[in-house]
Amino acid sequence: MGIDVNNTAAMALEEMSKAGFDQAQVSVSISEQDELNINHNEPSLLRSTEDYAISLTGIVDGRKAVMALTDISPHAIESGIAELIERARIAPQDEANAVSENQVGQFEQGPLAADLDLLALKVEELLQFRASETPKMQLEEGAASHRISREAVMTSGGSKLGCTVGAYSLSVMGTAIDGNASSSFNYTGGTANDLSQAHASELFAIGEMMRDTEQQIHTRSIPAKFVGDVILAPTAVRDLLGWLLGQLQDFSLIADNSLYKDRVGEQIASDKLTIRSHFDAPGHTPYTGDAFLAPNLTLLDAGKLTCLVPSYYASRKTGLPHTPASSGWQIEPGVRTRAAMISDIKQGALVNRLSMGSPAANGDFSGVIKNSFYIEGGRLSGALSETMIAGNMANMLGDIVAVSKEHLDLGGTDFPWISVGGLNFS
Repeated sequence: MGIDVNNTAAMALEEMSKAGFDQAQVSVSISEQDELNINHNEPSLLRSTEDYAISLTGIVDGRKAVMALTDISPHAIESGIAELIERARIAPQDEANAVSENQVGQFEQGPLAADLDLLALKVEELLQFRASETPKMQLEEGAASHRISREAVMTSGGSKLGCTVGAYSLSVMGTAIDGNASSSFNYTGGTANDLSQAHASELFAIGEMMRDTEQQIHTRSIPAKFVGDVILAPTAVRDLLGWLLGQLQDFSLIADNSLYKDRVGEQIASDKLTIRSHFDAPGHTPYTGDAFLAPNLTLLDAGKLTCLVPSYYASRKTGLPHTPASSGWQIEPGVRTRAAMISDIKQGALVNRLSMGSPAANGDFSGVIKNSFYIEGGRLSGALSETMIAGNMANMLGDIVAVSKEHLDLGGTDFPWISVGGLNFS
């Protein structure tokens, strides 16, 4: 990492000004990763990689063009800028195009050097756990890794942002096999600043996932169609939050089909749901891709919508207030245990994964629940074969019955288990 990202960004920004851009943004990043891979239950490849990237955004006469390069040499940058100005001159004119101004900040977090012995230890722990605790689980792929990234973001409006961020990651994917029977694929993983805090099987619910997958070798179907409850595991809660964020971000706001565009300050979800930013999560940075500092925010406060989160462009396009939002979210845990939430359900499912297409504009959806368990009479009653559920995403937010005390921190997401009533099973 001998290249200075700040000098490279400053040089590129100067060249864009010379080329004739009215406004410009440059982002330069260099990352280095050390990883030890798992392949078919065995440690596989130990490797180190370096990635280089520069993103150029140029605006001339209200016309914008964007280019990404993996070669950050001066010659490559100059050639890219020459091509970019030609692209910009024939792009559609849009008065909403603009870059940030006077956003300044430098951030450093996480481990900035890899501990290769720690990576080896985590892989060894995983493989020993598999052999002794879940021997039917076949780890097709996995990795323990450390990544450090250095970035500089500058705009012609005087913004200068940057970061040096290091983080560890651990992930596994596989299936469980018993003779001729097998489960569907399952996976989990996450990012943390420290992997030494616990045994590998206890990190990111990896051991729980492997035990569950063994139980999913033999599955059952639901006895008949019914209306029941689901408990969304944190891995499935991501789908619900992803839909909500999509309603509050650029595409839906500009298309004017967001269900919540005019509902800031109103109750849009159960008062059991509070969603806060986690922009400084391991491996993350508290600024946006369009170069704005992203202060902490509470998106839902006991179910009340506090803001929309359009980008600067979408804000200018729609006239809506600009609320910078980076990546990383957390949901406030509740007061019920997972076990108590299961005991409350007469008929339903514990859902680990939800496979579906994009919900309709009004939030209606149907999807297949995977790696999931049937709940009957307040007890888990076997793994489910692929089962359909249907409902409405907006209604689900309002039909939250309980939020668990337990939560799962995967790095960019820190979510509890959430119980929702009134879903159609088939």
